[in-house]
Amino acid sequence: MKDPKLRELDERAFQRRLNPILRVYAAAMRPPDDQLPGRNTIMARHARYPRFRALVAEDPARFPVLGGRIAGFTYGFHGGGGQWWHDVVYRELERRGGPELADRWMGDSFEVAELHVRPEAQGRGLGRRLLTTLCEGREEATVVLSTLDLDPDSPARNLYRSVGLTDLLTGFAFPGGGPPYAVMGGALPLAAYRSASSSS
Repeated sequence: MKDPKLRELDERAFQRRLNPILRVYAAAMRPPDDQLPGRNTIMARHARYPRFRALVAEDPARFPVLGGRIAGFTYGFHGGGGQWWHDVVYRELERRGGPELADRWMGDSFEVAELHVRPEAQGRGLGRRLLTTLCEGREEATVVLSTLDLDPDSPARNLYRSVGLTDLLTGFAFPGGGPPYAVMGGALPLAAYRSASSSS
């Protein structure tokens, strides 16, 4: 089986493919159906943020005539004041560690907003390929993201640690309710991949 091919999308191409991208999100996250219209709106807004970059992983063996089925996707942008996630995280880092800590992580950051792989395509390194390719060549000083904090040894948390990200916040509840999240950050460029079984 060939590895899915990574394709970069600009803002317009991303907007055109939002429906199949949302289907990957739904398959990976299993949100209630009534949350998907709101997620569509959020993703469309994110595509207009500064220095937006998106990647999809296409499996051409699935639908060769249609250009491949999307097996996974990721996107991010330059974080800044006036963006909801950025401002919420900045304030919490400032509250816990002072403005120097908040500025160090959020002052010149690349925010990875979404990274999802279809369940049947997981466990083959596709998430790592998407993440590392997305972050290649970025000019920001740091990369930051949030991920569910239900299991500190989840595959997602281990992936992020393997490329140099560390916990900035844990057990964090975003405004509006929902499960606890961990906010993680690392320096750019990302560290070389280090497996969880590597000796220190």
